[in-house]
Amino acid sequence: MARKPDKRDGENGADRPIKAYKDLDFIRSRAGRPMRIMAEFLEPEDRFERHSISDTIVFFGSARIRSREVAEAALQSAKNHGGDVARAEQTLQMSRYYEEARELSRRLTEWSKGLKGRSKRFVMCTGGGPGIMEAANRGAADAKGHNIGLNISLPFEQHENPYVSRELAFEFHYFFMRKFWFSYLAKAMIVFPGGYGTLDEFFELMTLVSTRKMGKAMPVVLYGSEYWNEILNLDAMVKYGTISPSDLELFHCSDSVDDAFDFLVEKLSEHHVDKPGGAM
Repeated sequence: MARKPDKRDGENGADRPIKAYKDLDFIRSRAGRPMRIMAEFLEPEDRFERHSISDTIVFFGSARIRSREVAEAALQSAKNHGGDVARAEQTLQMSRYYEEARELSRRLTEWSKGLKGRSKRFVMCTGGGPGIMEAANRGAADAKGHNIGLNISLPFEQHENPYVSRELAFEFHYFFMRKFWFSYLAKAMIVFPGGYGTLDEFFELMTLVSTRKMGKAMPVVLYGSEYWNEILNLDAMVKYGTISPSDLELFHCSDSVDDAFDFLVEKLSEHHVDKPGGAM
């Protein structure tokens, strides 16, 4: 069988074999996977250090929840053109969570910007996409604060929202590396109504906290009791002995921006404000 010619690189005008780190076929191959994984660890770490990001507050929630403005326009369109009015009304009802995520993020950003120190403390962080993620990034932008978007390449839904700070916009391939960066710098997490992805993030967080693998105080807000009480039956898990009653105390249920804000500020002030940002 004929041997394929070596790849060549015209670097410095010379026809030389291409360097391994420039060979995209190798980087994208199975053999190059460890390098791709390490790149998704090292590049964000370097960028966070350069921009003095010491810790974050993470917002999770559905990519499908729309702003009130968009939901109202969709409802009017459905009424005018014979669309699915019931679905549009449900979308409008759920839009309260977009508006409340935006407001909570704005207030937390204003509070964090008032803290002393050189590092940027408690920077709002999301998955970088639409819905609740957009709302939280937008709220931080309303307060003229830096905010982070840890986006991931998906075949649907997940496009980057326009409110993420450009210098802190990331695009991940690996879910597990994206999850690492959600957890590593986080000092608080807020879980708004969401689907499979949000449930995955919430339960992984509960696993880390309950097993004490997360060696730092981590206030967690489960926002929207009407939604979560219908979706989750954690009391049944206590009943059947698969979790302990104390596991229900690992998160705080909230239905208002005021309550969530007061809870988070109290816990962050108690555990983290006078301490430098750090990791798990």
